[in-house]
Amino acid sequence: AVRGPPADRRRRRPVPRRGPQDAPAGRPEEAWTGEPVDVAGLLDLRDEGYGFLRTKGYLPSKDDSYVSVKQVRQFGLRKGDHVTGASRPANRNEKNPALLRIDLVNEKDPEEARRRPRFEDLTPLFPDERLRLESPTDPGNMTARIVDLVAPIGKGQRGMIVSPPKAGKTTVVKQIVRSIEANNPEVHLMVLLVDERPEEVTDMRRSTNGEVVASTFDRPSEEHTALAELVIERAKRLVEDGRDVVIVLDGITRLARAYNLAAPATGRIMSGGVDSGALYPPKKFFGAARNIEEGGSLTILATALVDTGSRMDEVIFEEFKGTGNMELRLDRRLAERRIYPAIDVDASSTRHEELLFDRRQLQQVWRVRRALNALSSEGASPSAALERLMDGMKQFGSNEEFLSEAAKTGA
Repeated sequence: AVRGPPADRRRRRPVPRRGPQDAPAGRPEEAWTGEPVDVAGLLDLRDEGYGFLRTKGYLPSKDDSYVSVKQVRQFGLRKGDHVTGASRPANRNEKNPALLRIDLVNEKDPEEARRRPRFEDLTPLFPDERLRLESPTDPGNMTARIVDLVAPIGKGQRGMIVSPPKAGKTTVVKQIVRSIEANNPEVHLMVLLVDERPEEVTDMRRSTNGEVVASTFDRPSEEHTALAELVIERAKRLVEDGRDVVIVLDGITRLARAYNLAAPATGRIMSGGVDSGALYPPKKFFGAARNIEEGGSLTILATALVDTGSRMDEVIFEEFKGTGNMELRLDRRLAERRIYPAIDVDASSTRHEELLFDRRQLQQVWRVRRALNALSSEGASPSAALERLMDGMKQFGSNEEFLSEAAKTGA
């Protein structure tokens, strides 16, 4: 008789490959019977399907909890979701704790969160509701008052603040942030600082109560890009919930540079050393701004650098120039003459501004702009239009009074 194979020679079932070292294998909820620990954080999903709850802001930490593929699929979780639940400590061969239970997703029941719409399926519209910057308690804030007149910002605006170096860009950004926060309490404000100086980050955090997310210039490019992606996904999740969100990004030029360093090379190099594939992710970020017909909006105001002497910065700006629907231009010649805010009134504008003003206000604004443009066409200095506008506004406590008086005098 032919003997069968010994028991120890039987073909063994293949052992499933382990995932990343910091990802617990199997089902973490079955392997532990101790007391669970409450946990809450933002979900950062990986391409493989699993993710981590970022418990300390937007950047990775050793306290982040691992979220399995099964949990992501079962609860319909998306990147940027705020998840509340319970976790267990990491085992001996694991780096991170593991999520055991999910109680809330974006402060709602998980079943309710599964039925929410997808951001990509929502209907985008032109902005039709203004984010007012002018404050009746601070009539001396010329930045807010001038922006409200020459380049009004609506909910869902995709705006660019175009500035050469040393033109007062950071100050203008801070004043816009403070004005949005003071006059629009219903808005969820997020300030994203990419590749920024540490002292500027501290200053911004102390000057606003909004959410400030930052990655300083001494951090790797991969951190800049990962941070930006989690911020925009978090904003999308809030918009899906019907919220009005404003992201102030400083700046789109440095974010594009970070993607140019971090993204895998496609082999197609544009002028200035920009990889053609590196501009898609920041365009996707900027293009997410929209006013939503079903409710909610995502406004993005991004700074862009020009006249830096870098061909790469020029190429990046040219790629983004036609994508926005609002542009605020700063002029270094005005800053050199110590005229602040150094806003180029003629070059700043908002598309479809007629949706943001009522008919009477729109006619008054156009009348003022025609008078300012006439100064420029007569060969006056670049500062003449701005100085005349500021002199007129300082005489009145609000833009409404200034426009009414300008309409009477025909100026």
